[in-house]
Parts: sequence; C-alpha cells; structure tokens
Amino acid sequence: MKIIVTGSLGHTGKPLANELVNRGHLVTVISSRPENRKSIEALGASPAIGSVEDISFLKGVFSGADAVFCMTPPKFSEPDQIRYYERIANCYAGAISHSPIKRVVYLSSYGAHLESGTGFITGSHKAEKILNNLANIDLTHIRPTYFYYNLLGFIQMIKSAGFIGTVYGGEDRLAMVSPSDIAFAVAEEITQVNNTAKVRYVTSDDRTCNEVALVLGRSIGITGLEWRILPGKKVMQSLLANGLSENAAMNLVELGSATHQGLLREDFDRNKPEFGKVSLEDFAQEFSAVYNQ
Repeated sequence: MKIIVTGSLGHTGKPLANELVNRGHLVTVISSRPENRKSIEALGASPAIGSVEDISFLKGVFSGADAVFCMTPPKFSEPDQIRYYERIANCYAGAISHSPIKRVVYLSSYGAHLESGTGFITGSHKAEKILNNLANIDLTHIRPTYFYYNLLGFIQMIKSAGFIGTVYGGEDRLAMVSPSDIAFAVAEEITQVNNTAKVRYVTSDDRTCNEVALVLGRSIGITGLEWRILPGKKVMQSLLANGLSENAAMNLVELGSATHQGLLREDFDRNKPEFGKVSLEDFAQEFSAVYNQ
C-alpha cells in the first residue's frame, strides 16, 4: 500500500513509519522541517516537506495514495486551540475528498466521545465529526489514553517541590499509553481494508495516580513520592507563569479536571482494550534516565 504518515518524526510518527516500512509498504512522511528529510529517508520512507495547514500541499501529497494517518500537531501558540483542531481536520478532509485515498486513520483521544468539558480533547471530538462526514472512505478513530511521556513534564516539579501536583491525582485512575503501542495499533488498523471498527482505544497500563507516583519514585530513588491534587486556580497561575497562553492553560486545566472527575474514561471503561507491550515499570526506566541526565 501507498501510505501517508503525518506527524513527522514525532513520538508516534517515527515508530509508525518504521513499522509500516518494515511491513513492506511504500511510506511518505509529511514534515514541516526540511532538516528531517535525510532522517526520513534513512527510515526507508519518502519525505514530503510542507505544512498540514496547506490544503494545496496536502492534495498533491495525497494524490496516488491508498491510505493516510492523520494527526493534529500540537501548537500551543494558537490563540484558540479548539478552532485549530477544526482547521487542521478541515484541511485533511478537503485533501482526502480530492484524492483516491480510501483508508483513513485519525489520531484522536480518549474522551473524544464528549462534546465539551475536556479541554483540548474537545478539538478531537470536533475533528472526528468533520472526518465522519467524508463519503466513500473507511475511517477509524484511534483513541489513545494519557501519553507516558507527559509524565516527563513533572521532573522539574519533583526536583524543586518533592512531589507531583496537578488538578487530578491521588486515587484518580490514569490509563497511560506508549507511542510505540499506538504506532503498532495504527499500523494494524491502516493496513486493514473494509474494517468495521470506527473507534479503537489504545492503552498500555492503568493505575491510580498514587501508584504511578510510587513507581516513578522508586525508579529515581524517592520513596513514597506523592501525587497531590492542587486547586485549579493555582495550577492555572503556574501555567501562565511558565509562558503558556491563557487559552492553552485553560484547556489544560479543564482537561485535568475531566481526568479528576473520570469523564475522560467513561467510554474507554465501557470498551477497554487489551494492554499494549509497554508497562509503567518499563517507562519508569526511561523516566529515570531523563531525570538523572
């Protein structure tokens, strides 16, 4: 198959491209950075340098392809995060509708079944609806859980404050996922024709936040590391102080609150998948290595 991969050489895009190339498919990787050209070619894929916000560029790349993996690149500088998700989804939809592509896999998120109240994930919900309107394609939404690598963002807090603190925590449950497990699931889905599954959840492990903190703490030599629940106002102030835009900060706090309330998990808990290959203990080794750099 001729497959287009968006997401450049990111956490999911790179292992996905590698997996698809190893399976014998002709892969084109879209990247906005010309300096990634050689690295993409080293994977055995073809680079397409341009922006997913440029529909003319996408139409050219999509011509002649059989399938595409679509994702929304994070862009915290956008003044309205939800409209950004919609804009990217409309670019994908417009390009797909003018191409021979019949198989589409979109990287969404758990919690995307909800219309509002989930921060950035509201954008995934709206993007799913936009792509659902496409005719004559076989579409699957991949809904991963909380990305393991987001835990790396707490390293500085642990070093300075001695604990993890967010608007969720304690005994709140956190389903987590490795990008490599997502890549395997996407590769499996995108190469299936006439697939009836419209939504697929992907997760690697599922623990309480307290359990996550204990595992990470053991990996870095901190016994009894805590994951505390902090007031939303305090978290908002911290995010703004660290240079995040007000819109992005508001979306992050709302997302965290939805995690605390269990809203993100509602549909996931009704449709739990099998765990992937990467456990929390496996990720803790990576966490420890980064912590001790």
